[in-house]
Amino acid sequence: MDNAALQGFVNRRWDEAVVPALIDYIRIPNKSPAFDPDWQAHGFMDEAVEHLHQWALRYPLRDMKIDVVRLDGRTPLLKIDVPGQGDDCVLMYGHLDKQPEMAGWGEGLGPWQPVIRDGRLYGRGAADDGYAMFAGLSALAALQAQGIAHARCVMLIEACEESGSFDLPPIIAHLGELIGNPSLVIALDSGCGNYDQLWCTTSLRGLAGGTLRVEILSEGVHSGDAGGIVPCSFRIARMLLSRIEDEQSGAILPPAFHSPIPPARQRQAAAAAAILGKSIYSKFPFVPGAGPMSTDPTELILNRTWRPALSIIGAEGLPPAANAGNVLRPMTELKLSLRLPPTCDARAAAAELKSTLESNPPHGARVSFAPNWASSGWDAPELAPWLEKALEAASRAYFGKPAAYMGEGGTIPFMAMLGERFPKAQFLITGVLGPNSNAHGPNEFLHIPTGKRLTCCVAQVLADHFRRRES
Repeated sequence: MDNAALQGFVNRRWDEAVVPALIDYIRIPNKSPAFDPDWQAHGFMDEAVEHLHQWALRYPLRDMKIDVVRLDGRTPLLKIDVPGQGDDCVLMYGHLDKQPEMAGWGEGLGPWQPVIRDGRLYGRGAADDGYAMFAGLSALAALQAQGIAHARCVMLIEACEESGSFDLPPIIAHLGELIGNPSLVIALDSGCGNYDQLWCTTSLRGLAGGTLRVEILSEGVHSGDAGGIVPCSFRIARMLLSRIEDEQSGAILPPAFHSPIPPARQRQAAAAAAILGKSIYSKFPFVPGAGPMSTDPTELILNRTWRPALSIIGAEGLPPAANAGNVLRPMTELKLSLRLPPTCDARAAAAELKSTLESNPPHGARVSFAPNWASSGWDAPELAPWLEKALEAASRAYFGKPAAYMGEGGTIPFMAMLGERFPKAQFLITGVLGPNSNAHGPNEFLHIPTGKRLTCCVAQVLADHFRRRES
C-alpha cells in the first residue's frame, strides 16, 4: 500500500465530496423516533436516508449493491453490499438518526445550521455519526483505487440508534443470511480520547432509564396552608433517589447495578490516564470554581466506563421559576438515566430499578416508575494479534502516534446484539467524538482532520484483514 497516495485520495474525497454532503445532512432535522414520534409524517428520516443513498450511487464501488430496507412501521435501514475477494466478510455499522436540538448553542451555531470553524464542522449528527457511511465507503474506494484486495463488506446504516435500536432486531431477522458471517465488525459510532491517535473502544456501558412519578395530592394547594402538613412530592422523590444513589459521593448503592472490573480493563484505564492526564476532566465546561468528582484520571476513566452512574435528565410538574406561585404541587415527575457496567444485564437492572423505587412509598404517596429504556452494554473480545498489529500500524502511519485503548461511557445497543450473534468476530469500534465535540449537547462538532485520518486507518485495517491469512 502507498500510504501517501491513500491519504491523498482520502483527503480529496473528504474535501470534495464528504464534507459538502455532511453539510447538507446537518440541515435535515431527522430526529430519532423517540424524540419525533411523528417521524413518518414529517418525512425527515426518509430525506436523510435518500440523501445518503444518492451519495453512495454518485460514488459507486465496484459491483456495489445498495438497498433501502423498509418494514411496516419501522425506521428504514440503508444496506450496502460491496463484493470483495475470498469468502470472508466484514460488517460495517453506523447510524443516521439524530438527537434533539438542545439549547445553549454558541453565537452563529445551531443544530441544523452547518458551520465550519478551525477544521470543525458544527451541527447535529455529523460526528454522531452521520459521517460513518461516507468514511467507510471512502476507505473502500481508496483501496480499490490502488487495486488492494479486501473482503466482502456489508454496511448497515440504521435510523433508530438514538432511540435504543428497537427497530434493528426485526430488520436483521428480515435480512437473514444476507449479512453473512463476518469475521470483523467495524463501527464508527464511538469516541476518541484526543485527536492525536487512533482510539479503539474496548467496552460500552449499558443503560436503564425511565420516568419516576410521585403523586401526593389530587391538585395543588396553598403552601402556607399545607406546608408542614402535606409532604412535598419533590422531597419524597429525593428520598426515593437516595435508595439508588449516595448523594454525597454519587456512588450507586444497589449491588445489582455493579459488575466486577476485569484486570485488563483496569490496566487499559491506567494507560489511557497516562496519555490523557487532566484532560479527562478539564475538557468539560465547568463553571468557575466547580470541578470533577475526583482528580485521579484512572478512577475517572473507570467511573465513566465500568461503574454505574445516575443522571436526572428531565422533569415535569415543576413550573418555570418566573411563574412559580406559593403552591405545594400535587406531583413531581423525573426522568432517570442510569448508566450500567458493560456486563450488567440491563433488563434485570430496569426491573430492579422499578422494584427499588416503588416499594414502600414514603407517606403512602402514589409512586410509579415506568421503564422506557433497557440496553445492555458490551465488552470486546480479546484482540487477535493481527488486528492489534494492524491498529498500531494504522495509527502510526496516519496519526504518527501509537494506538490507544479505552472503554466508552455511552451505549451502542447494536454491539451487544452483534457480540451474541457473532461470538467469534473481531471488533473495531472507534469514532471522532473527542474533547469538546459534545455529542447530544450544544455545539456538537466533527473534527474534520480526525475524520480523514480515521478513514485512512479503516482502509489499512481492511487491507490487513484480507492479508492476515497470508501471514
